[in-house]
Amino acid sequence: QVQLVESGGGLVQAGGSLRLSCAASGRTFSSYAMGWFRQGPGKERDFLATISWSGASTYYADSVKGRFTISRDNAKNTVYLQMNSLKPEDTAVYYCAGGSSWPSRVQNDYDYWGQGTQVTASS
Repeated sequence: QVQLVESGGGLVQAGGSLRLSCAASGRTFSSYAMGWFRQGPGKERDFLATISWSGASTYYADSVKGRFTISRDNAKNTVYLQMNSLKPEDTAVYYCAGGSSWPSRVQNDYDYWGQGTQVTASS
């Protein structure tokens, strides 16, 4: 069992940056691929990025490629999402998730989810 807790969200001006963190409990964190998703107001939850067990491989949605970077520190049981050049359309609740499938952008492939953290990018 893995529990995930996101942090680092907040209000930022368009063009700014934020780094989200997702802290995991449990000893098996390094066994899971990790992903980030987001759900904007009135929208479905969308895939953003995923990272392999070791952190050696990453995969991004086209909408964030080049602006967002996913990384992980298995010693700290933490996965990160560095977000640069934020736009108002990036406003959403951001979720981290863990699963055994790699690579996957499908929500059902992820077994564990955090509660989400709000990111608001103002124009």
